[in-house]
Amino acid sequence: MKVSHIVSLFFGFGLAVSSFAAPDPNFHIYLAFGQSNMEGQGDIGSQDKSVDERFQLLWSADAGSCNQGASKGKWIKAVPPLAHCQGAKLGPADYFGRTMVEKTDPQIKVGIIVVAVAGCSIDLFDKNGYANYARSQQSWMTQRINTYGGNPYGRMIEMAKKAQEEGVIKGIIFHQGETDAGNGQWPSKVKNVYDNIIKDLGLGSDIPFLAGEVLRSGVSSGANNNIAKLPQQSKNFYVVSSEGFNQALGDGQNVHFTSQEYRDFGKRYGEKMIEVLGDKIKPAASAVSSSSEAPASSATAPASSERVASSSSRSHRSSNSHGFGLSSSTTGGIVIPNATHVLSVGKVAFDGNMLQVPLTVMRTGVVHVRLYSVLGNEVASIADVMNRGANSVQISRKNIPSGVYMMSVQMGSSSITKRIELNR
Repeated sequence: MKVSHIVSLFFGFGLAVSSFAAPDPNFHIYLAFGQSNMEGQGDIGSQDKSVDERFQLLWSADAGSCNQGASKGKWIKAVPPLAHCQGAKLGPADYFGRTMVEKTDPQIKVGIIVVAVAGCSIDLFDKNGYANYARSQQSWMTQRINTYGGNPYGRMIEMAKKAQEEGVIKGIIFHQGETDAGNGQWPSKVKNVYDNIIKDLGLGSDIPFLAGEVLRSGVSSGANNNIAKLPQQSKNFYVVSSEGFNQALGDGQNVHFTSQEYRDFGKRYGEKMIEVLGDKIKPAASAVSSSSEAPASSATAPASSERVASSSSRSHRSSNSHGFGLSSSTTGGIVIPNATHVLSVGKVAFDGNMLQVPLTVMRTGVVHVRLYSVLGNEVASIADVMNRGANSVQISRKNIPSGVYMMSVQMGSSSITKRIELNR
């Protein structure tokens, strides 16, 4: 089990740093949101209660009495209902996650965050206008909204940030639009919500967004005209077909799918997500890999010609390798002791276009510094021999856009991981 070392540093250029265990690049997180069909309206059968341990749910609602062990912000096995306890049942997210587990490498674990409110307009997920919309709704909807603290979008972002501490967000599934079937502005409003999610979570520019069609008969069938226009809004938008789903739940208006149709629809979502992600669904090496024990002296350390560094990183070693005691070189940093050595990181700061990472080590050895995107992709890396005492690593910002990153600093069995929110 990884040990977290918590610290908060605030410095110039809008850069904030906190330290905790590195996220697992093989824990794939998906966001799911929408209205009643995403809540799920199908009866939960005995077959739906058996779930692979690799499929996990981050419970987002305030109350979890209907789902054993559920409490806000806690990971549990993804047994339905996944959205909340105000009438949610079996929905497409259930078999989406099961399909992702079934059809991906056994090393992959799948996590899902579900936020859905029956009957709601896309306006409920407008981060700026949700309050005006919410206050005008009937009490039954307000009750569902309040299970997400009165702000479903805000709760989804809150839970997603928590999930990013442990895994990487790979995609979004969405089922909404019945309420907005006659609203021609709906496609652009959906795009606005998507853009806010990407920005608020510091995600990359290639996060897929899968929107499911509504039933092709019934009072809301016109929503499919809007849904068909979503791919015009973004290259990342895809439509999941509802073709062949026509049994309906028997709600009198043909709005909701049957339990079996939810199962089949979830599989369609999963198969489409796997198709879109392609190689991105394959397992990755651990973001913070173990390194061999550092040699005891510079005489036996690897020669400087053997260093491995990316084009965006370089290091500088102190010319006085023994003149820095621990007490004078770790002010504002982190010290992690273990049986063999101590590694500490001082105050991180910018110097022009370079990010300076001051390091202090208690013995000569190889130090690895890596920078990762929230998707687990390495964007900068350096491995170099550091002399005992004070050293400095520089990382160029030239090819690093604004966003959230993970910085890993490792020497032997000592490691520090920092979550970095970088704004230019």
